[in-house]
Amino acid sequence: MNYLTQIQQGIDFIETYLEEDIALATVAQEAGLSQWHYQRIFKALTKETLKHYIRTRRLANALDKLLDTRLGILDIAILAGYHSQEAFTRAFKERYALTPNEFRQQGRRNLIVRKLKMDADYLRHLHQNIDHTPVLAARPAMLLVGIHTRFYGSDSDKNNLGQQLPQLWERFIARLPEVRHAVPGCCYGVVLPVAGDSDELEYYAAIEVLQADAPPAGMQRIELPAAHCATFVHRGLGKLVDRTVDFIYSSWLCQSGYRHSGGADLEIYDASFDPLSDHSQMRYAIPIVWT
Repeated sequence: MNYLTQIQQGIDFIETYLEEDIALATVAQEAGLSQWHYQRIFKALTKETLKHYIRTRRLANALDKLLDTRLGILDIAILAGYHSQEAFTRAFKERYALTPNEFRQQGRRNLIVRKLKMDADYLRHLHQNIDHTPVLAARPAMLLVGIHTRFYGSDSDKNNLGQQLPQLWERFIARLPEVRHAVPGCCYGVVLPVAGDSDELEYYAAIEVLQADAPPAGMQRIELPAAHCATFVHRGLGKLVDRTVDFIYSSWLCQSGYRHSGGADLEIYDASFDPLSDHSQMRYAIPIVWT
């Protein structure tokens, strides 16, 4: 089964249960993916978070009911997941600049957001004229030492990447001289989903080391097993790396014949990286297995 089919299965599940509370983990489970991988691929494909999409579709379902049924607005609000007519009206007006009653009177069907459909044409529409070819190669096991945090990425409505990671890197770079037996010239951002049903991510700002000495206080040792990786070059400002990651997880991964192994993604920073330059380069590697 390919990723597009699995994403579509999740969307179909959402559509079936629009009038019930839908857990993100359940959507991913129905698609046969972890919550993080489903959300990451979904965000890359659609440019919106899974949670936002579900809210949008539930509001769209409410629009249909306002036009096609005689249900009261409170009943429709409850079916859309709101606990009061006031909260529903507030959200409705914020999105559509009309109250539910005004919409019902005007009958403006052009506001309704229809169900997404994932297919190859949709991918081509998203990524016209993009030609990113990764380096496919085996990566040996690595031993790293770094500083850890957790954060929510761009695929989550709780996205706090901009608050968490720059500060983490500042602290780590300042303490680099404390790391013994470090391999010079390259640092790594190690990205892993938190275990279980969560959209939170583990992140390490780290450097490779040659020996397994005890890490400095406040740092952790990270052991990465050998992996086959697809490594992409990101050109431009480092803060825009999500554009490259979106391409990897939507266009390339969904059409490559490979699957993500579930291991750690790696951000690779060497001498060509300059966080303030449009001419900066870094690499982003994902662990893959052939399907």
